[in-house]
Amino acid sequence: MTAPALDPAWVDEVLLADAAGRAGDAPALVLDAPVTRAELRRLVEQKQAVLAAAGIGHNGPGDSVALCLAPSLAFVANLLACWRLGARAALLDHRLTPFEIDAALQRLAPQAVVSAKHATGGPLRGFSDVQERVATYPGRPADTAHALVQLSSGSTGPSKVIARTAANLVEELERYVAIGAGVPQPGERIVCLASMVHVLGLVGGLLYGLHAGAQLVLPQRMTADGILAAVAAGPEPTTLLGVPFHIELLSSGPRPPRLPQLTGMTTGGELVRAEVYETFTDRFGVRLGNMYGMTEVGVIATDLFGEHRPALTPAPGLRVRADNGELLVSLAESPYLGLVDPTRWADGWLHTRDAGSVDEATGRFRVQGRNDSQVSVGGLKVDLTEVEHTLAALPGVAAAVVTHDKAIEAYVMLREDTTAEQVQALLAERLAAFKRPRVLRVVEQLPRTATGKLVRDRALLVAASAKEGNAQQ
Repeated sequence: MTAPALDPAWVDEVLLADAAGRAGDAPALVLDAPVTRAELRRLVEQKQAVLAAAGIGHNGPGDSVALCLAPSLAFVANLLACWRLGARAALLDHRLTPFEIDAALQRLAPQAVVSAKHATGGPLRGFSDVQERVATYPGRPADTAHALVQLSSGSTGPSKVIARTAANLVEELERYVAIGAGVPQPGERIVCLASMVHVLGLVGGLLYGLHAGAQLVLPQRMTADGILAAVAAGPEPTTLLGVPFHIELLSSGPRPPRLPQLTGMTTGGELVRAEVYETFTDRFGVRLGNMYGMTEVGVIATDLFGEHRPALTPAPGLRVRADNGELLVSLAESPYLGLVDPTRWADGWLHTRDAGSVDEATGRFRVQGRNDSQVSVGGLKVDLTEVEHTLAALPGVAAAVVTHDKAIEAYVMLREDTTAEQVQALLAERLAAFKRPRVLRVVEQLPRTATGKLVRDRALLVAASAKEGNAQQ
C-alpha cells in the first residue's frame, strides 16, 4: 500500500522558500564554501532528476529511499530531493559496517539506496566531499505516511526503527521557534558539531537552520582548533550545537582566543558533569544550555541558559509527567514502525525509559538516569547513574561507564599518571561500600554510539576491556 500523505509541498514551503532573513542569495550552508539558498534549490532539483531516473516518484508520493552518506552537501541535497519527490527517507549512519548496513536494509526494504561512490575526508573531518551513487534495491513503497525513518543510537541495546511524519517534523521546528531566547535567530549562525544523520544535528541544526534562515556551518575539522576556527570565520552571532563529548573537547587544552561572536553552546544528550560545565563557562564566558530529547520526538525540554540546572522546562506544545518514577512525554501517535509496543507508547504517552520527577508547581522536571539503572545490592537499592557520575568526576578519570551483572562493574578511561588503585581509594572516600564497583576495568577507549554517547551494552564493554586484560577487584 502506498503512503497516502507524503505531500512534498512542505519542503519548499517550510525549508527552501525565500522569506525574511533567508533570501535566495543568502548563504544557507557553509562547508568548504558558502552555499546560497538558490544554489541549494538548484542542486536539489539535480538530485531529484537522478532519483527519478532510478524510478523514485514515478507513481507519485510514497516511494522509499535509504541514504547512507557522510555529512556533506550530497547528504543534504539528496535528503531534500527525496522529500521533494514525496519519498520516505531512511537515514543510515555512514560509519556502520557493511554487515550492519545490510541488516538495516533488510529491515527497512527501500526501493533505492544512495551511498558514496567516492568520498574524501577522515575521522576528524566535520564533513566529506561525496560523489554518490544511486542503486535500486528489491524493496517496496512506504506503507505508512512517514517522511523520515531513523534507527535509534542503540546506546543501551538494539536499535529501534523510528518514523516521523512531515507534520511531526514541522511541529518540532515550531517548538524551536517558540522557545525563543537561546535558539539561533534569522541571520545568525549555527556551528553544528552533531551529526546530521541523527535528530539533534538533523532537526536542531539542518532543518531548523533552513526554516529560520540561520546559516548552518560545519567545521572543516572536528578538533578544538577546527571548531573555534569555524566560529571565528564569520561575524554573525554564533551558537555551537553538540553533545557532551564536544564540550569536554573544547574544555581541554590551552585557553581559546576571544570570540565575541560566540553567544553560547547548546548540548543534547546526557547532562554535562558539573566540573566540565564550570570549566566551559569559565573558559568561554558564554551560556552553556542543555537540551533533552529523543529520536522519537526530537526536542522535549530545555534549559538553554543554565538557570534551572539540572531541571528542564518542557518545550512549548509538549507535556511531561512522571508515572511510577518514569518520565512520559505526550505524543499523539506511536513513533515506531511495526506493532505498537505498549511498554514504549500507549494512550498518547511515550515512555522515555528515563527515571525522573516533575515539579507540579513549575512544570519543570529532572532526569535522574535510566530506569534500568536502578539495581539491588544485598537488598539495598543503588542508582548506577550516581555511581557513574561520582566515578567520572574523580581527578584522573577521563570517562566512565557503570553496569550491573551479578555485581556492579565499572569501565574507565584514565588520564596519564593515574592508576586504578588511586581511583579505588578515592571512591572509597565518596561512596558507601555497597555502592562501589566490585570490578574496575581500565580501557584505552570506551565504545561510543555514532552520536557520541557512551555505550552501556555490557557485551560491548566486556569486549573493549578484553584488549587490556586489566581488572581491579
